[in-house]
Amino acid sequence: MSEHRPAPAQLAWDAAGLPYSAQFDDVYFSRSGGLTETQQVFIEGNDLNARFAALKDGQTLVIGETGFGTGLNFLCAWQLFEQLAPKGARLHFISAEKYPLSRADLTRALALWPSLKHFSDQLLANWRGIYSGFQRLVLGGGRVLLDLLLGDAATSFAQLDAQVDAWFLDGFTPAKNPLLWSEALFAQIARLSCKQATFATFTSAGTVRRGLQAAGFAVHKVQGFAGKREMLRGHLAKTAPMVWQPPWFARPPQVAGREVLVIGAGLAGCASAASLAARGYAVTLLERHGQIAAEGSGNPQGVLYFRPSPHDTPMSQWLLSGFGFCLRQLQLLPRGRDWDACGLLQLPLRSKDAVQQALLAEAFSHSGLLKAVSREEAEALAGVKLASGGLFYPDGAWVRPQALCRALIYSPLIELKLHQEALHLARTASGLWQVRSGNKLLGEAPLLVLANATEAKRFTQTALLPLKPIRGQLTTVEQTEASAALKTVLCGEGYISPALRGVHSLGASFNFKRSDLEPSFSEQQENLERLREISPDLLARLNLSSSAGRLKNRVALRCTSPDYLPLIGPLADFAEFARAYAPLSKNANKRLSEPCPWLDGLYVNCAHGARGLASTLLAGELLAAWINAEPLPVPRSVANACHPNRFALRRLIRGES
Repeated sequence: MSEHRPAPAQLAWDAAGLPYSAQFDDVYFSRSGGLTETQQVFIEGNDLNARFAALKDGQTLVIGETGFGTGLNFLCAWQLFEQLAPKGARLHFISAEKYPLSRADLTRALALWPSLKHFSDQLLANWRGIYSGFQRLVLGGGRVLLDLLLGDAATSFAQLDAQVDAWFLDGFTPAKNPLLWSEALFAQIARLSCKQATFATFTSAGTVRRGLQAAGFAVHKVQGFAGKREMLRGHLAKTAPMVWQPPWFARPPQVAGREVLVIGAGLAGCASAASLAARGYAVTLLERHGQIAAEGSGNPQGVLYFRPSPHDTPMSQWLLSGFGFCLRQLQLLPRGRDWDACGLLQLPLRSKDAVQQALLAEAFSHSGLLKAVSREEAEALAGVKLASGGLFYPDGAWVRPQALCRALIYSPLIELKLHQEALHLARTASGLWQVRSGNKLLGEAPLLVLANATEAKRFTQTALLPLKPIRGQLTTVEQTEASAALKTVLCGEGYISPALRGVHSLGASFNFKRSDLEPSFSEQQENLERLREISPDLLARLNLSSSAGRLKNRVALRCTSPDYLPLIGPLADFAEFARAYAPLSKNANKRLSEPCPWLDGLYVNCAHGARGLASTLLAGELLAAWINAEPLPVPRSVANACHPNRFALRRLIRGES
């Protein structure tokens, strides 16, 4: 577990004001000049000047790195990319780091290079939510993606799905940090390399040279930097042996064309549209209502929060990455008006909750995600009296979902069409997906994304998707002078947020028996009772007995799946799927190689349940990675756990028709 909860870097600063790793007793960059070292070793070593200049609109160059450190190599590559690459090209930088710098240390380190200030300021502005696992940062107006793999490099790379064009091998020296120069890591680097991928490194150690050669790289010694006699550079000369991969989770063939239809303009649909538009796709967003975010994403105030697991389950990994990604993307919105990272307190209501919270506090002790607080500390944070202490999430936030949706689709490449209810899908002989409402053609495109919650299963092609609605009722109440003291979101079985425009939000019920949208008095009372459990003091401050008319209710349906993970990715023809992989019903471990019978160009992004804010924005990135053949923003095991084909696979293994 510890390798997925990396401790922060332990920095010392020498007499010249340069950072030094106390953990590895080594420098982060040459004392002879970090910028010059990066230029000679990594930029020239991978011939990036010519390669950036040769990029065409729509092309992406992917760089992989071992050891993010201060981010100097990344910033230099980004600066050069901005200078030489065409405006329509993209840079994707993937870097592993076991001991990330704190924000304060990173700020101090980056101040050493004023020439990079334009780029380092953007990195620092996004240096939040850097917890553990895979964390994606969107920079440069969307042209630059930085994927930080926070944890052990070999473990992280083993779960990475990518094709890398150039490698920066830049760990601390092999003698002091041998894990970053191991045969296991070199094997993963070779697996992730595209044909003729290049590498460069400052070292010429024999173990490194022999390890890279054994992994399939042609290795050359060249003049080293600043007095070092030699360094290594080279390229992939022999591809790694093919390893069997489940074909039902394989990448589908890329579809020609850059036009996409997205059905549903809630958080999932708007995030899908935003991620695709950032990659140059022309998106038509179809919404059946007269406004965006009219259903599950339409609450006046949502909460960015999730309950992690002390174990590295796919759900916990997915939400930890999604929580951080959403937190960074919220910078699109004006803070205080449309969102606020006010923090969130999770209070234990039962003895088992206290035990679980103790496990979480230990598991995430170095992550910055949460910390245990006493009752006195919790009350000081909240501004009201509480029954106990609990867990405090400093980055927990409230958000106006509709405002976030509007910000996401603010792009000249996204056309929103309202009052467009999709009732029928068909694929033409020319490979276009048509969306119809009766006899009316709503649109056609080579790519189609279903982001319309449980309505995604209304079509013939998707009828077997196991989507189910769960009714939720939100109660809002006008604040009082006394309740305005609440400073953080409070969570127990339900939650209450600080007032937005004079109104608190309380929620939300979980009703598995009803699927109508009529407000219920009993569910309103459930919300109030949950508030009583969280803070009797706050309930008294609201003084509800004086005016019941101050209470209002809103009902919506959450879309969930049987395992409560979302469905994100390409869709197969389920009847053909059952025929192609029928042998799995007798032997679930059989390694079949039959290509998956994809419904080419058809994708789904739904079933985010009650975790929409922590899930949907990253889901847009994962969806775009599937469509655009990019590195996946989460571990492959997590992407598979969210893959729509998982349910067809389970039905086969269980012998169900």
